[in-house]
Amino acid sequence: MKPDNTPRVIDHDDGDEPLGNHSANIGFDSILAARLSRRAVLKGGLGASLAALFAPIAPVFAGTSTAATSGARASLLGFAPVAASAADQVTVPKGYRVQVLAPWGTPLSGAPLSGTDMPFDPLKASGADQAAQVGSHHDGMHFFPIEGKDPNRGSSSDGLLVMNHEYVEPRFMHATAVGQALTRSAVTLDANGKRAADEVLKELNGHGVSVLRIRRDADGAWKVVSDARNRRVTGLTPIAIAGPVRGDDKVKTRYSPDGTMTRGTLNNCAHGVTPWNTYLTCEENWASYFVNRGERPREQARYGVATKTARYAWDQADNGADEFVRFDAGARAADATRDYRNEPNTFGWVVEIDPFDAASVPVKRTHLGRFAHEGVIFHPAVEGKPVVCYSGDDARNEFIYKFVSAKSYHKASASGALLDEGTLYVARFNADGTGEWLPLKWGHGPLVPQPVNQGEEPDCDCFKSQADVLLNTRLAADKLGATKMDRPEWGAIDPKTGMVYFTLTNNTSRKDADAANPRVNSRWGHIIRWREAGDGVASDPAATRFEWDIFLLAGPPDDSRFAGKPLAAEQIFNSPDGLWFDPDGRLWIQTDISESVMNNGDYAPFGNNQMLAADPVSGDLRRFLVGPLGQEITGVITTPDQRTMFVNIQHPGASTSAADFAAGKLTGTWPNLGRYPRSATVVITREDGGVIGT
Repeated sequence: MKPDNTPRVIDHDDGDEPLGNHSANIGFDSILAARLSRRAVLKGGLGASLAALFAPIAPVFAGTSTAATSGARASLLGFAPVAASAADQVTVPKGYRVQVLAPWGTPLSGAPLSGTDMPFDPLKASGADQAAQVGSHHDGMHFFPIEGKDPNRGSSSDGLLVMNHEYVEPRFMHATAVGQALTRSAVTLDANGKRAADEVLKELNGHGVSVLRIRRDADGAWKVVSDARNRRVTGLTPIAIAGPVRGDDKVKTRYSPDGTMTRGTLNNCAHGVTPWNTYLTCEENWASYFVNRGERPREQARYGVATKTARYAWDQADNGADEFVRFDAGARAADATRDYRNEPNTFGWVVEIDPFDAASVPVKRTHLGRFAHEGVIFHPAVEGKPVVCYSGDDARNEFIYKFVSAKSYHKASASGALLDEGTLYVARFNADGTGEWLPLKWGHGPLVPQPVNQGEEPDCDCFKSQADVLLNTRLAADKLGATKMDRPEWGAIDPKTGMVYFTLTNNTSRKDADAANPRVNSRWGHIIRWREAGDGVASDPAATRFEWDIFLLAGPPDDSRFAGKPLAAEQIFNSPDGLWFDPDGRLWIQTDISESVMNNGDYAPFGNNQMLAADPVSGDLRRFLVGPLGQEITGVITTPDQRTMFVNIQHPGASTSAADFAAGKLTGTWPNLGRYPRSATVVITREDGGVIGT
């Protein structure tokens, strides 16, 4: 191999999955177009068409309407909104204060991390060091009260903070990167075209999940404290495989010839919290971590496994260790139990972690499907009824899913086993405002086997088992005719109405709308919501039909809609991503504007990524927080008393160009703890100790 001392830029759209859905399923824009009046668009422009969009379905949600139809009570929002900002700081309303907690590199032991005395230097820390420190790029999280009995009730001053770490930025991790012209996805190779094994180890250990005990001191400050339950689940942690895919031939590898185990969890984005007090971490853009330079089987091709070089070239580690070689998913041996052709099939799942048992083995729950999971949200569990949860596939033109357990929930005995049996559904949104859940159930409808010769693989139009359906969830959803969506991300369930809300961040690949459709080349994103069918008063979460409308269309004043009117200049936002309802019914909305466009051109008026709060009943919307430069606002939860809020700031400073990095000129250094910016959690409280948001 020709010596190469230059960095290799891993071009996988900065890690996001490439467009993988080329099916002919009807697109969401086409459905919206069918609900709008072409004449209204032509005569009245965007405003008239959006009014038509919102109006037809209003009667469906009697008693749950927005201010456009009700104005039934005063707003739940009591803070003064903050202005959009392009500053390298966290901005919150007057009367609130912010503390930085658990930045990347914080020791699990709870040792202090401040100023020049901090024990963590990203350029000096080893790969083994990173395994005992808080990971990189904080994302979804939950605060578990320390009593360990209920995920939402208990102490508001002591608990376990469990958070995801989505990915890493190698240029901020390694001494070899200093002075190199590196993008945020680039890595450096040695003269033999190899990567230093310890750098690979550090990156793998920067991924995954952190479990941290945190406590509020008498002075009101929160700290990470030493606790036997503090631990890291990383890209190397042994993890069990459960559900219909356990033991299937397609998950057998050299590491686990019987197909029951794998190593690690990667690209952990949003999360879920089970009624039985465990944490679910969701594997999102995992596919490009693997490479197959040969012919890719369908379970790799439809998901975007790389064909030239993997995202971080981990398979090129210079020591050739098994834990690194596995990222080469080519067929290298006589059968699958002697190589890692099936390793990608052990990723793309939802992983359950018991935060209160540090010795417990995490479990991949395969009945929830295999795709780019953004998160999992549960309807409140009801004794004697099935467990119901939802998940979005965060990629362009992908789908929204629902799982209904086969067995009923009983608080005394409930466990993750409830997620191993049931029915996974995918959503189809009809033009008349109704929708249906299509079962991804082998042997039903078009999901049927097809005779093949011995040793042959079935083609993409057939499935040989339920495990096959789940391994190829996207293909099965294609086959059922599910509705292609604009990057389904976080979901949230209104605690007052039971309605389900989902963010659809954006989709610039959308081309299938006609002149009546306001969201061709969707740059700004929107939020959809639905009500499951029921008996006319109460909805049934397990129902197979629903009724839907658009809650909000994000964007500038001339291309947006909420509560019957355009967003005001002081309300505008785009690319909704994180979503969470607090117990009082405030909907917290977080944004993820790409750093490639942030504060540039048409995106300039929006400023940095931010978090807003909406009251679905009064129709009020206010900007609550603006983050520093180059980051994404993601992850939000409060303590049970709602007087402390935790929010994650991910990849601050990521908008630094390759040339500026080489020159030592950074776009943003928040939270200013050393040479480089760091992801961190911010703790938000009111100066008067009141409830957040009021």
